[in-house]
Amino acid sequence: MEIRKFSKIPLNRIIALVLMDIMCIVVTSFGALYIRYEFSFQSIDPVFLQSYENIMVPNVLMTLSFFVIWKLYKSVWRYASANELINIIMAAVCASLAQLIFCSATGNRMPRSYYVLYCFLLTTATCCIRFGYRILRIINNKRASMVERKQKVSTMIIGAGAACNMILKELESSQYLNLCARCIIDDQPGCHGKLMRGVPIVGGRDCILDAVEQYGIDEIIFAIPSANTQTKKEILDICKESGCKLRTVPGTYQLINGDVSVSALKEVEIEDLLGREPIEINSEEVLGYVRDRVVLVTGGGGSIGGELCRQIAAHSPRKLIILDIYENNAYEIQQELIRRYPELNLVVLIGSVRNTNRVNSIFETYRPEIVYHAAAHKHVPLMEDSPNEAIKNNVMGTYKIATAADRYGVDRFVLISTDKAVNPANVMGASKRICEMIVQMMNRKSGTNFVAVRFGNVLGSNGSVIPLFKQQIAEGGPVTVTDPEIIRYFMTIPEAVSLVLQAGAYARGGEIFVLDMGEPMKILDLAVNLIKLSGYRPGEDIEIRFTGLRPGEKMYEELLIQQENLEKTANRMIFIEKPTYFNEEIFERQLEKLIAAAKKESSDIRREIREIVGTYRAEGDAE
Repeated sequence: MEIRKFSKIPLNRIIALVLMDIMCIVVTSFGALYIRYEFSFQSIDPVFLQSYENIMVPNVLMTLSFFVIWKLYKSVWRYASANELINIIMAAVCASLAQLIFCSATGNRMPRSYYVLYCFLLTTATCCIRFGYRILRIINNKRASMVERKQKVSTMIIGAGAACNMILKELESSQYLNLCARCIIDDQPGCHGKLMRGVPIVGGRDCILDAVEQYGIDEIIFAIPSANTQTKKEILDICKESGCKLRTVPGTYQLINGDVSVSALKEVEIEDLLGREPIEINSEEVLGYVRDRVVLVTGGGGSIGGELCRQIAAHSPRKLIILDIYENNAYEIQQELIRRYPELNLVVLIGSVRNTNRVNSIFETYRPEIVYHAAAHKHVPLMEDSPNEAIKNNVMGTYKIATAADRYGVDRFVLISTDKAVNPANVMGASKRICEMIVQMMNRKSGTNFVAVRFGNVLGSNGSVIPLFKQQIAEGGPVTVTDPEIIRYFMTIPEAVSLVLQAGAYARGGEIFVLDMGEPMKILDLAVNLIKLSGYRPGEDIEIRFTGLRPGEKMYEELLIQQENLEKTANRMIFIEKPTYFNEEIFERQLEKLIAAAKKESSDIRREIREIVGTYRAEGDAE
């Protein structure tokens, strides 16, 4: 009952259309004769006038029937498109052919050209009736938009392609969007000076800043989903100097699917300004060793662990097990994976990697074949204040997970490490270097392939500078940077996880995989760019305040120890550090002593760390 009620078309609308159509049929039928005789009523053959009168009623009834068949009384004409135009043409052609057949059958003679002229005039008149409403609506919207223009957000669109056309079409047809497209930028000289849906294409990227000032632009939309990373960075580098809010369309696949819309636009992120192509991996290699395997991810609720779970789930594991101590994170990734991969065999467990019985129980119950160990404390300043916790969670947790992997015959064990493990200047980095040593030690005495993956800072991960900067900008500043010269290597979360997955495919045991992350970036540049991307002026709207280096913080991170110690892999962005040999018996004794000291909350834990990691230099250490 509800569906029938909903689909009913207003009767007054149908009656009005039918009356206009009847008038249209009568007028166009006579008009065809009138045009045939060169607009002279006296010249029309009386035989044809008589035939016109004879077929009038049948013609009206037949034509209205074809209008019903071609659904001309059901379309929503304010949104009429090419489909409705085709329906009108087909209805007019059918009506003209039916009239020809009726005249032949009843002996009513009409000129041969009459039927062609009638079809043309009927099509034209019907289009005017149907599309007239839409045209009037567009004119009315244009007039209203001129009145409301000052209240709308003046917008510039970069790229005069299909994505731009879709956005303009939505802005044109919707009365709820508060964006007003004022100009378009495109690097193709051939389209400069032309109009796209009434919006001028004013020039190439060199005109962006002038156009912003000339048209009073408040927001810029980057609408070139197919642009490579370098092109996108070059254009966005110009845009961020304008002080406008920046947004961008999603990827090319949304364009192909027709999903590009104003609601799908996303904020321009700092990742868009990295200026290098994303790291590519061999998906077939990854698929080859993950498909139909039981995979365990520790710390699976974190930023890296969560992305690992997403990408592993996409590679069809037999079972995915997520272990995390923090239930909220575990719940969020669980619900996301259930929505995105309803067929996935997913197990989500709460527990600590420091709990021996819990770890052994999980391995005995689920028998994982591949383990990604991402559970760790990673905040450098916090671990400087709580060094024993860093050892208990990072070192002891890794040791227990690695021991269980060996005991229960895991095929591959991949440790998530960090560039801070190289010549560490803080407890967190030193603890991760010890974890790498555990992996190398376990590999030499186990049938499991143990490897580590070392990479730099991950943009947008929990605890990284980007979320902190965004929060500070949202609060009006200041944005805090420790030192104007401090630099870091950066990568995106998907890139970091792609590296981990690829390393797992390459793993033969004992390797430390290192990523060539290109040129490092100044933290100050990140802060300045993020302020500009948010539409503010650094130093004027948002203050940048320097706070000084924190305990355990380096001016720069050493991603690679020595270039000559690196071996190439099939992926040009991934290298293998040649293993550093050490006395395993001594290391194992030192490891047990370190863990025991951490359990006792030793105040001298840094000295114990330094006995194992000779390159560790804590603040205040004497040379």
